[in-house]
Order: sequence, then structure tokens, then C-alpha cells
Amino acid sequence: MIDTFKPDKGSVAMNSEECKGCGLCVVACTPGVLRLSEKLNRYGYHVAVYDGHGCSGCGLCFYACPEPGAITVYRAATVRESVPLCHN
Repeated sequence: MIDTFKPDKGSVAMNSEECKGCGLCVVACTPGVLRLSEKLNRYGYHVAVYDGHGCSGCGLCFYACPEPGAITVYRAATVRESVPLCHN
């Protein structure tokens, strides 16, 4: 079986001090690149972590999270080719 590599369309930055470990972002993550950590933050919560690759940049995790400032989603810039409006 050949694995096909898909470039990341985005990335996620998690603020472990804001996360309360509810897991709503993990459930909402369509590509499945978020998970709850085994480690605890200083408040005693198993915080959500990003696996580091595979993000689609959809932002569903951001909208599912009840904690403001816990998740930041970055979408990758796309390069568009210049297409002439008319041909001479």
C-alpha cells in the first residue's frame, strides 16, 4: 500500500494554560489530529495537543472550544496562478 502525502492546509496552536481538557475540540476535529495529552497542565487538566501534521485548517476545533484563547488555527496561504483576462 502506498501512502499519499497531502500537504497541510493549516496548523493549530494550543494554549495549555487555557485548555480545561473537555475534549470538545478532539471530537470536532475532522482529520483527527488533536488528542488529549497524558500529561497534566498546572491546573491538573489533561490538555488537548496537536499531532503536528495533517491539519485541514477548517477551524472546527476553534468553534467547538468553550475557552477563549485556548486554540488558534492558522490556515496555509495558497499560491494562485495569474490567469490573463483576455488573450491577444
